[in-house]
Amino acid sequence: MASNHPSFGTIADDRVIIFDTTLRDGEQSPGFSMNLEEKLRMAESLAELGADVLEAGFPIASPGDFDSVHSISTRFSKDGPVICGLARSADGDILRAAEAIKPAARGRIHTFISTSELHMRVKLRMSNEDVLAAVARSVALARSHTDDVEWSAEDGSRTDPDFLCRCVEAAIKAGATTINVPDTVGYALPEDMTRIFTMLRERVPGADGVIFSTHNHDDLGLAVANTLAAIQAGARQVECTINGIGERAGNASLEEVAMALRTRGNAIARRTGINTPNILRTSRLLATITGFDVQPNKAIVGRNAFAHESGIHQDGVLKDASTYEIMTPESVGWTTNSLVLGKHSGRAAFRDKLRALGYELGDNALNDAFRRFKDLADRKKVVYDEDVSALVDDEVVRQHDRVKLTGLTVTSGLHTRPMATIKVEVDGEEREGMAVGDGAVDATFNAIRTVFPHEVALKLYAVQSVTGGTDAQARVTVRFEEKGKLVDGQGADTDTIVASARAYVHALNKLLNKRERTAPAEMAAPAA
Repeated sequence: MASNHPSFGTIADDRVIIFDTTLRDGEQSPGFSMNLEEKLRMAESLAELGADVLEAGFPIASPGDFDSVHSISTRFSKDGPVICGLARSADGDILRAAEAIKPAARGRIHTFISTSELHMRVKLRMSNEDVLAAVARSVALARSHTDDVEWSAEDGSRTDPDFLCRCVEAAIKAGATTINVPDTVGYALPEDMTRIFTMLRERVPGADGVIFSTHNHDDLGLAVANTLAAIQAGARQVECTINGIGERAGNASLEEVAMALRTRGNAIARRTGINTPNILRTSRLLATITGFDVQPNKAIVGRNAFAHESGIHQDGVLKDASTYEIMTPESVGWTTNSLVLGKHSGRAAFRDKLRALGYELGDNALNDAFRRFKDLADRKKVVYDEDVSALVDDEVVRQHDRVKLTGLTVTSGLHTRPMATIKVEVDGEEREGMAVGDGAVDATFNAIRTVFPHEVALKLYAVQSVTGGTDAQARVTVRFEEKGKLVDGQGADTDTIVASARAYVHALNKLLNKRERTAPAEMAAPAA
């Protein structure tokens, strides 16, 4: 029988809700950080992808998190995704989340509390009865502010089965419409998922009136496998992230779950609303925003996902691609038509190419991107799709950065002490500085430190080419550490030193954004 839901109405039996938590759990990845404008752009891309629910942040965590949830809530109509704010079981958390999602056409409060014996004893210092009371109180409070309430049992996969059933029953009675059972530490096996969801659906009163949700971490590399097992056992919502980003080893990958369901419909008769040709574009946008590239052998979106080197494989693919490809590259956004544009290409052709690559830019952003394109076309004989994506992402995504690179001159050579002169704009103020170093890159980084003093440890500096050829753009990645906080930055340019400066400034902006974020205060245990 189809289910009725306050946000989705009647849901077909074979429909799986995609709950994307890239903007919340995903942003907890070490080194990842997004500012408000980047979150807004990512939210719009996720909506275009077809995600049903966007968990936009943890409003009590910081003013920045609250602003992101509140701003994203104003962005979409009833035809858009449900906007969700995360909250612990404390009243203050729930009220803050309620305020953040108030402008949303369709809003959800997602409240959680730990239910495993280990977490209750060590982290919460609460008894079973205390936790049960907190479940009922928090869900009831959330329900007084919105009809769409999700409750999660943190560390649910390691929770005593009988106690888990009691907690779920309490949440349903208090008004929860979605019940989520996370494998918080990535400990479970697929058979555990089958057992847990089958048990809950069979034993808990009212289970047939709610949506069961699965949220799996990848510590043992089983997040997607556990997700598929949960779906087969009756879960109707999947919590996942683009590129599988998230705490520690990450979450179940949205693109892998979506394509597994699409490709193996003969084995799992479930479907999503994901517009799969947008997958690659969304993946690349996230990589650009976070400054963290996808590994080459990553399923679906890695650059080797549809590459064949073995002669036997190549022969088979040339005869019939289905011999070694279980899905088409085009079905997830890859294209073989990558040669594009040149220095004589005009604005109309450039705009058409941007649309084909999935970019819709306003006039000002288009002008900035076209200027960068013409500069690039003067330096390269041919410009590829990857080049266009790199320059647009580098130019447009970072329009709202506090620190912007505006000029760079470097002198370096044999028997010459490298020297860099740099110009930056900091909160609208022009600054200029000069420094020397052990090499051109070192001098450039030292010059940035002179105009914007800061102390960080450089943990990573890596260079790769965007395309082939000696005139290819270089994509540089840098990683900073400051007081235990990690951030990554990326920059692209045909000049590796300029790309390095762009990457450094990108990482610096990420660090400034991360400094503004604070951990929420620890929840106090009830009096004994």
